[in-house]
Amino acid sequence: MAMRDVAFQRCINPGCAAEFDCGQSIFKCPHCGDLLDIQYNWDKAAVPKKLGDFAKRWASRDKPLDFSGVWRFRNLLDFCPDKHKVTIGEGQTILQQNRAIAGQLGMKPDCLFLQYEGLNPSGSFKDNGMAAAFSHAMMVGATSCACASTGNTSASVALYAHSCGLKCTVFIGSGRIAFGKLSQAMDYGAQTIQIQGDFDDCMRQVQAVCTELGLYLLNSLNPFRLEGQKTIMYRIIEALGWQTPDWIVVPGGNLGNSSAFGKAFMELKQLGLIDRVPRLAIINATGADTLTDLVNNKKLVWNSGKVNQKIIDDYYADLTARHFSPHTCASAIEISRPVNLKKCLRAIDVCQGIVRAVTDQEICDAKALIGKYGLGCEPASAATIAGLKNLLAEGVIAKDERIACVLTGHTLKDPNVTVSYHKEKHGPFSNPPVEVPNDLQEIVKRIR
Repeated sequence: MAMRDVAFQRCINPGCAAEFDCGQSIFKCPHCGDLLDIQYNWDKAAVPKKLGDFAKRWASRDKPLDFSGVWRFRNLLDFCPDKHKVTIGEGQTILQQNRAIAGQLGMKPDCLFLQYEGLNPSGSFKDNGMAAAFSHAMMVGATSCACASTGNTSASVALYAHSCGLKCTVFIGSGRIAFGKLSQAMDYGAQTIQIQGDFDDCMRQVQAVCTELGLYLLNSLNPFRLEGQKTIMYRIIEALGWQTPDWIVVPGGNLGNSSAFGKAFMELKQLGLIDRVPRLAIINATGADTLTDLVNNKKLVWNSGKVNQKIIDDYYADLTARHFSPHTCASAIEISRPVNLKKCLRAIDVCQGIVRAVTDQEICDAKALIGKYGLGCEPASAATIAGLKNLLAEGVIAKDERIACVLTGHTLKDPNVTVSYHKEKHGPFSNPPVEVPNDLQEIVKRIR
């Protein structure tokens, strides 16, 4: 099978390494229960000689697959025929060079770039992954789908499900989702199941429900989703004139993005399409810092895929014993049992990655800084700038290195955090409204 097909699924556990064709809808290895990867027989794929060859597709933007910021790079994730590929115009994002924020951080002015994924149709990076995952869903004939969500996933799944004609159910934790995101899932027609618990509880239940009812699972446990998320890195390279930056900085959470980014660079280097791999900084919130603790304190590493499962099991058992539930204003990364932990460890290995955690105050201050000088973003996105500030202070990142920070979602995803920060004067960048009498001269005084 694997020698015959361009793409196939493989268990990431080197002690198992079971392989399956892409026509199967399985999201954990049926033999050992570990994560699955999408692998390619590259000699059978139409891979270009250089990344710049993809630029030719800008001349045919009237074709939906060439317009898509995911499928424009389809040669590097060609796991299904074009007739099944789904697009609603995702990936029309920008890499903004931001001299103002660079100056605030004490960086060389031309070294900071913000990859703004808030321009996607549902307002977050999730659309990159959903374009790929729903393409696989179409290929396998799925009719109904589900996901667990802190917000962005539910919005994106609901939007793509509507486009594809699939029934959609989203699981959310009680009181654990920003209204901006919840409004999207409801508006796009999804059935919303609110569970009395947090995201980790929802994640456990949605897997059980999908198994019981045969629903198509759309969380990042789905390896096809991560194939779409690889393209965020392709677009950064594209925007930099087909050059890699020195660092990629990304929020943590369920670790799908960091896992996808590591896989993207691993494949590009293997194919000779880049000459060096950038370093990766993954930034968590201190209220949801599982990865930080496991990597920095418990010394958990990829170890060529032979991950020490006992460290993970003991850590999660302790969370359970303490009835721990993560809490952070950055609801998108409010996750304590990330499903892509092992793939993220691989990304850290490939990219000489590091992990840090930042406080909610640091996140909110960074969010206001980004809003004032750059592009409005959701709180989780701002963890990148908060983390970058600390890494610059540590001397881990140099002030003249070229940095790309991934802003994962739009500012209106969580307006409550924004309004509270400014109106209640929660930080140095607060910009509260000024109340004045209904009198022309009083108004003029305040404006002057």
